[in-house]
Formats: sequence, C-alpha cells, structure tokens
Amino acid sequence: MYRDIDPPRPQQQERPDISRGGRVGADVDRLPPERDYRDVFVRDLALPQGPDRERVRHRGRTYTLRGSETRLLTTVGALRVVNAADLREPEQPARAAERDVERLREAGLVDTFTAVVDGQRATVLTLSEDALDLLESVRREDRSGPEQTFHAGPATPRELQHDLKVLHAYRDAADDIRASGGRVRRVVLERDLKREYQQFLQAPNRERRSSSGRPARDAAEIARWAAERRLPEHDGHVQFPDARVEYECADGRLEVRDLEVVTPHYRGAHAAAKARSGFSTHRATGARITAGHQRGRGGRGPDPRLAEDLLR
Repeated sequence: MYRDIDPPRPQQQERPDISRGGRVGADVDRLPPERDYRDVFVRDLALPQGPDRERVRHRGRTYTLRGSETRLLTTVGALRVVNAADLREPEQPARAAERDVERLREAGLVDTFTAVVDGQRATVLTLSEDALDLLESVRREDRSGPEQTFHAGPATPRELQHDLKVLHAYRDAADDIRASGGRVRRVVLERDLKREYQQFLQAPNRERRSSSGRPARDAAEIARWAAERRLPEHDGHVQFPDARVEYECADGRLEVRDLEVVTPHYRGAHAAAKARSGFSTHRATGARITAGHQRGRGGRGPDPRLAEDLLR
C-alpha cells in the first residue's frame, strides 16, 4: 500500500554557533533520540522512514522508497562515497541489502563502481545528481538542527581510500557520542570546511575589480579564522580533518569531534602536521579500482576518468 509524499519547499536556517562549545538555547530545538549513526541524515527530510513503500513525487517522476533505502541514500549523500557492504542494516539479510542498492540504482538515484577494499571486491556507491536534487527538495521547514550537506559523485578519486573509511570513523564516533548521552547534529566533510576557508580567503578580492585572485588575508586573520572554528593552525597553514562531527552533549553543550583517517601513505611533514592536529585518528588500509561503473537509469554516472585516476 502506497502513500504519496509531496516534497516541502526548502527553507534556509541559520547555522548555530558551535565554534566555542556553545549551548543549545531556546532558538535551537533539542534533538530527538537517536537509534543509530544514520538517524541524523534522515531526521529532517520528508522521505519514507518506515518498512512500507511510499510514493515520492519529484520533478515529474515518481519514486517508491522505504525506510532502509532512505537511510542508505542519505548516508551515501552525506559521506559522498561509501562501500555498499558497510551500509547493511542490523539483522538485514544480505540479499535484502543488495536489493536496496539495485532498486536505487535502477531508479537513477545511486551510481556504482567496483573496487578492492581490504583485499575484497566491493561495490562502491555515490549519489547521482538526480538524487542530490531530490534530497535538497525534501528538507522539512521545521528542521530540528543545522542542515546536513549532501554530495553527489566522488569529487576526489585519488583519495578513495580515505573516503571509503570515513564511514567507519564516523560510525565509531557516533556510537561513542550516543553512549555518553549525546546526539549527533550533522557531519561536515573536509571539502566543505575547505570551501568555507577559500571563501574567507577570497572575500576581500570580490570587492576589488583589479584583484589578482591571490588570497588577501594576513597570518593574523587566518589564525583568528581557524581559532573561531576550532581548527589547528600553524604558521599560516590550517589543518582540516577528513570529517567533523557536530554534536550535542547530554548537558546541552554543542561540541565537535574531528576525525582523520590515517593511511600507510602518510609521510614527512604531512604526517607530522596531522599528528599535531589533535584529530581523532583511525587507521586504514588501501583501496584500488578494479572494474567499470554501473550508472543508475537517468543518472549521469561517475566521471569516466575515475578508474584511470585511481590507477595512477
């Protein structure tokens, strides 16, 4: 039996200030209880979350989704690239998990390619552009926390081994936060933190027609920007984690936990800088591409140069 879901009109919400470990106030609602690490990704979306299939209409297309597929889709979108085997839900039969992936790919909502991860062949998932558009359109107006960013496609193929392990690091952190009575508010990837940093560096240039395009910030300004966002900085160089978990403590304080996936390729100054950062580190083995892609019907599919880039 189906129930139609009409996506609400998205509404922008100001991001709460967590830069100095603030506290949840009257203007920021306390978050509902979490069952597991995926709840944060579906919490504020008007998408099916139960076991029954429901129709979702978007831009002239109709998708039929159930809760397990919604959780899979949003987790992939939040973390950008994920090993399908890592998304199998507790007590979910392996074939049922595979069918969720197949249905989302056939609907044009995920794209897949094959990689070797920890010595095993794995199906790697990325969000399609159609899926990203869908997720952006179903944000609830009465959101309970800061907006979770979603991503389509693997933007950094050379860092696949990092990207595939971010889920492991985040899952461990979310379990630990939940065990201490806290609740995850959202996950922010390295690329989003760096984008914000580049916007900060270039802001003065946007006001000058004769700008050379070079960053127009001095060392003091950079140090202040990093300190406000609780990011380590040394001699004008800001360190960014692979992912940042923003969460609410049991007593209402807003905190962050920065996660870094450490691979065997860490060497020299780069390794030393990461060691000084204070990030929560998670060790990972490598991942390499082995086969072609499968694109969802109606989706654009991953960049065809993906395999070539990963083999270099």
